[in-house]
Amino acid sequence: MTADLDHELDRELTELVDAATRLVVAHAKGDDHTMACAARNRDGRIITGLNVYHFTGGPCAELVTIGAAAAVGAYDLTTVVAVGNDGRGVMPPCGRCRQVLLDYFPRIEVVVGTPDGLRAVPVRELLPYAYEFVPDVP
Repeated sequence: MTADLDHELDRELTELVDAATRLVVAHAKGDDHTMACAARNRDGRIITGLNVYHFTGGPCAELVTIGAAAAVGAYDLTTVVAVGNDGRGVMPPCGRCRQVLLDYFPRIEVVVGTPDGLRAVPVRELLPYAYEFVPDVP
């Protein structure tokens, strides 16, 4: 990778993290909304969403973002990140979200924290030996 490409990737990851952080800081209220998500569509648009906590298992911020993306015709998400409230920073997706991301966007990259800083990794890397839905082909 060239230095210019590395810089562009860093800028794009920072832009996503910043979008999710701004959302969670501005709108996370009590226990109802504690996580924000930002995803980039292939055309460059950034779509965001907040989780909806409910004792019955309300949707995570990633799932809300997938729905919000569909609502604006963004069906080719390339990168996603979730950020927690109260300064928790970037958080990895839960198992359910990992599976849904894999099912809807098998080539999406997920921003995670590592000992060396933030990194975008293929969702498949976060879900080894995953079940993969393969539609019947006549």
